[in-house]
Amino acid sequence: MLQNPQKLSYLVIKNLNKTFSKFKALDNVSLEVMAGEFICFLGPSGCGKTTLLRCIAGLEEQDSGQIIQAGQDITGFTPSQRDFGIVFQSYALFPNLTASQNVAYGLVNTKTPRKVIQERVKELLSLVSLVDMGHKYPAQLSGGQQQRVALARALALSPGLLLLDEPLSALDARVRASLRAELFELQRRIGVTTIMVTHDQEEALTLADRIVVMNQGSIQQIGTPEEIYRSPQTPFVADFIGEMNFLEATVSQHGWVDCSGYPLRVSRLSGMPTGTIVRLAIRPEDIDIHTGSPQENTLQATVQYYEFLGSFYRLKLKAESISFMLDVPMSQARHLSFAQDALISVHLPADFLHVYSS
Repeated sequence: MLQNPQKLSYLVIKNLNKTFSKFKALDNVSLEVMAGEFICFLGPSGCGKTTLLRCIAGLEEQDSGQIIQAGQDITGFTPSQRDFGIVFQSYALFPNLTASQNVAYGLVNTKTPRKVIQERVKELLSLVSLVDMGHKYPAQLSGGQQQRVALARALALSPGLLLLDEPLSALDARVRASLRAELFELQRRIGVTTIMVTHDQEEALTLADRIVVMNQGSIQQIGTPEEIYRSPQTPFVADFIGEMNFLEATVSQHGWVDCSGYPLRVSRLSGMPTGTIVRLAIRPEDIDIHTGSPQENTLQATVQYYEFLGSFYRLKLKAESISFMLDVPMSQARHLSFAQDALISVHLPADFLHVYSS
């Protein structure tokens, strides 16, 4: 979470639009980023997240809209006139320069004194845990080490804004997880305002102060990782973040829906008249195995199949025409036995049922 919720806005994006031929890459996008905040642009390929990042950097020119950084309108600025450092997915290191020379590149171009450059490079390599690797060329470094060099280079001129374009996607899973933790600690330590583009929801949930979920050129929802995961505002967000069950239902009365003959009470139903067709959504971990006396929102379901996923079992269940998944943590699964075609009673808590217009 943000350490200081009273921080002032650092970057303001107003009504940004961008079209490539007939493709609408950005559709009236507006966003405010706080100073020192770590923001993730999250969404599927082609959703507009990279285009938005490139417009912020001046690498793409928007058709309309305004970008304000640190109180200054930078909408018409070239990339070299803007205050940012950027790290690309491909690292973009100079193969003929050592790690130290790559980090020093921007400082050399600004004619910084040699002694200052040497001290700054040493400081940055230490910051990314590569203090003994400065003499090596990119080809002599692992993918994770190359990405650290790229990060150090982006920070060399002490930019007010750090832009990360899927910086971890080219790494294998173990290195990606390790570097993700290092990136989190580094950003918190130096406090630079950071925007990262990713299609990996786990990266966004673990790194970001806030997540900007995008689809088809527009922002679907902005919120903390907990808000995005627990209170998705649209079916797209609900489906894209984590696992989600979707069930068709019809509003039967105030606070109640009919789901294939099962009456279900819902806490989030408001303003929808009787007969309205809706989509219910509930996460597999929010469904309970019910062992007590019958109560509202319980139903009998048959186990179609189950799979062991390390820390939990995932059951595929069917009740009449309703199919859904249930996740059972190992702490509970140890005391239960699952079998295909077994009949179990499950409870769908009203407070965890999200309701969307169909």
